[in-house]
Amino acid sequence: MSTTEHETYMRRALELARSVWGTTHPNPMVGALLVEDGQIVAEGATAPDGGPHAERLALLNRGKPPRPGATLYVTMEPCSTHGRTGACTEAILAAGIKHVVVGALDPNPAHAGKGLELLRAAGVDVVSGVLERECTDHNLIFNHWITKGTPLIAAKSAVTLDGRTACRTGDSKWITGEIARADVHRWRRLFPAIAVGAGTVMKDNPQLTARPPGVDEWCPVRFVFDGLLRTVVDKQLPQIYTDLHRERTVVVTTQHGGMGYVRKLRDLGVQVWVLPSATKRVPMADFRRKCTEERISGVYFEGGAQLVSQILQDRHLDYYFVYRAPVLLADDRAKPMLNGLRTDKLINAVRLADVRTETLGDDTLTRGRVVYPEKMAVDETVFSLG
Repeated sequence: MSTTEHETYMRRALELARSVWGTTHPNPMVGALLVEDGQIVAEGATAPDGGPHAERLALLNRGKPPRPGATLYVTMEPCSTHGRTGACTEAILAAGIKHVVVGALDPNPAHAGKGLELLRAAGVDVVSGVLERECTDHNLIFNHWITKGTPLIAAKSAVTLDGRTACRTGDSKWITGEIARADVHRWRRLFPAIAVGAGTVMKDNPQLTARPPGVDEWCPVRFVFDGLLRTVVDKQLPQIYTDLHRERTVVVTTQHGGMGYVRKLRDLGVQVWVLPSATKRVPMADFRRKCTEERISGVYFEGGAQLVSQILQDRHLDYYFVYRAPVLLADDRAKPMLNGLRTDKLINAVRLADVRTETLGDDTLTRGRVVYPEKMAVDETVFSLG
């Protein structure tokens, strides 16, 4: 087949992978399909954790042995080791498949390339790297989790052209348009957890659920960073402490918040993580370790600006989503997107790598992996509210 034909089928495999968006953690989202005589005859996508992989489901959905000459397309290299399910390479060989087309390699350093080697050694014709960039990008969270052993810490900001998140009065609804805001909900659905700071909870009283258009509401783990438990002081509590999803809310605090408030939250069914700290700031390294212990593979921080700035200052921000609207405030007292660094030269600037840019109505989304300079000076006069 030609490169164009391979890409056409791989795009369909990517659509299948997207159909299980956010449902497979901590496993990757993979799509697979069988092609016989130029026709797609069976498809599959990764089942939730513990269930069959995409390749096995595609073969199962065929309902009978594939015809000679059938080609299997899969967005990620078939696994070659036994976990809770058998190795997909074994299922492919048992089915008599002689042609396999792969998008991205398995990012696991212990497995990368080995599945393809096994197939080739058994006489299978293997083509790899078809739409590799798209297939790799599809599994941002898994790729980080399997290579680093820690959750992907990502953040989102919605800003004006001049980098402001709100007017000097705090007014910020809405900087971006409906299409961009819908896209935020799409990414919320991908991440197993969402996080905000105490200031955002008290100002906006958010739901912190994923509500993409045409899709049922879904609630991830909802983290509230509140080192002093300011969100529990008033009698009128935020809705995330009292709604139907409150058991999926986790308040991350320090010993400075007071055990009385901790008991109050726990009595409501809200979880509380008390992380020891010399200051009122929640230590990000300890939060990251706790998420790793709980097998939470990714956290999507939505602010506020002080909390995201703290994560950046502590070098724990791995990935950044920036939604930019064609709006100018031109006010030096408007709220900045980030602060707290002392960047005296461009060589010392924080940069994004593997950048993707997308137009969303009148707005644009720029996202990428955060790359830190060797020297990064923190402005100690900035007071963080994390």
